[in-house]
Amino acid sequence: MVLQIGDPAPDFTLPDQNGEAVTLSSLQGQRVVLYFYPKDDTPGCTKEACNFRDRWNAFSAAGLQVFGISKDEAGSHGKFIAKYTLPFTLLSDAEPCPVASAYDSYGLKKFMGREYMGMMRNTFVIDAEGMIEKIYTKVKAETMADQILADLGLG
Repeated sequence: MVLQIGDPAPDFTLPDQNGEAVTLSSLQGQRVVLYFYPKDDTPGCTKEACNFRDRWNAFSAAGLQVFGISKDEAGSHGKFIAKYTLPFTLLSDAEPCPVASAYDSYGLKKFMGREYMGMMRNTFVIDAEGMIEKIYTKVKAETMADQILADLGLG
């Protein structure tokens, strides 16, 4: 099943960079950005995280919560946050990546003639009622945060 705008966002509980559980349904009443990315501290993922960091004031002023989700474990997330001074939370969705799968963001990828299962670079905006407001599947890592703010009339 492919998620559509207007669908209820699949609920989940995942550990953050400190090992603390974050549950999506506990954020009801707030708008949430979930961005799925392949790996901490790689070129594209760093550009995307830093774009969210650099536009953080606009997200924060609009009351938008931002969460990055990858397969990396809490320790890796903590180092990534410290290295780039990221002001938002990173969540760990370990193999077999049930949350990414629920968001159609984990599947077969191809790179240099090789096929493998991996995290797709997709982003979702969830409204205050827990419904999917925006879906981005053709993500440009270095401008994703800018695009979200522009699309929501905030930037």
